[in-house]
Amino acid sequence: MGKSIALIVNGKRKKVKAHAASRVLDVLRETLKLTGTKEGCGEGECGACSVILNGEVVNSCLILFGQLNDGDDITTIEGIGGKKKLHPLQEYFLECGASQCGICTPGMIMAAYALLKKNPRPTHDEIRQAVAGNLCRCTGYAKIIEAIERCATSNVKI
Repeated sequence: MGKSIALIVNGKRKKVKAHAASRVLDVLRETLKLTGTKEGCGEGECGACSVILNGEVVNSCLILFGQLNDGDDITTIEGIGGKKKLHPLQEYFLECGASQCGICTPGMIMAAYALLKKNPRPTHDEIRQAVAGNLCRCTGYAKIIEAIERCATSNVKI
């Protein structure tokens, strides 16, 4: 039996119908065709599926559609950049070489984006803490942290 609710997804109101036991990750990828959010582990350990739900970073593989309410606001990686222009944070990831295989990148960017929305001038340690729930097996985090620090000091509006 499906549940139908009105969500705000990437700034647009959408009526979404899915089975209450479906993971939000699957609803985003399969129902809404927002495939930027990745599944790494499916157990909430890697952060590849990170999205922003009502202002907080969450692992979308751990949230069931039935836990959502009318009016909940979800931002995915597709919601922070445009089709023709990347978000400045995405640009810094590119410039700094902060992405290699790319599986963790959307979740990493979402964690960084949420941090910079709340704290536009985070310390090095605050950045490390913000991305601690996102595993990266390729970069060693140095370039990721550099990209976030450069974005934070660039005076761009997040």
